[in-house]
Amino acid sequence: MANRTNGIAGEVRKLLEPAVAELGYRIWNVEFVKEGADYWLRITIDSEKGITLDDCEAVNRAIDPILDEADPIEESYNLEVSSPGVERDLKTPEQIDFCKGWDVEIRLYAPDENGKKNYIGVLGQREEDGRIHVEIDGEDRVFEASAVAKLRTHYEF
Repeated sequence: MANRTNGIAGEVRKLLEPAVAELGYRIWNVEFVKEGADYWLRITIDSEKGITLDDCEAVNRAIDPILDEADPIEESYNLEVSSPGVERDLKTPEQIDFCKGWDVEIRLYAPDENGKKNYIGVLGQREEDGRIHVEIDGEDRVFEASAVAKLRTHYEF
């Protein structure tokens, strides 16, 4: 099911990106998931100026007829359009590149040489091989992509 839902999410993303971009937004993420008895198609959008409820409604109105016409999903589903929020998971190279210079929290699968699994710092560059630079307490630390369990933006409330 995971491969099928990932395939649907990718197909939907390609289908909707032109219309969403035309409205002045970018697709941050697309998820097609089953929760309980219901399927959810979640489209997360972003823009330089942020996202409001009106933005989500505008995108929903624009993409609904596209989805109806293309009919890429066999099951009935609920459509949800939302903002990625202040604290957002960074899963793709594009998302990591977009958030360079932002405060991030990095969680490792296993403790590092300092015995720590969690750090907060400023996201630096991403290497082509996937290594991620994070400035922590003024020091540039490099993390192997395979060691990173989660990377997300961090906001002090």
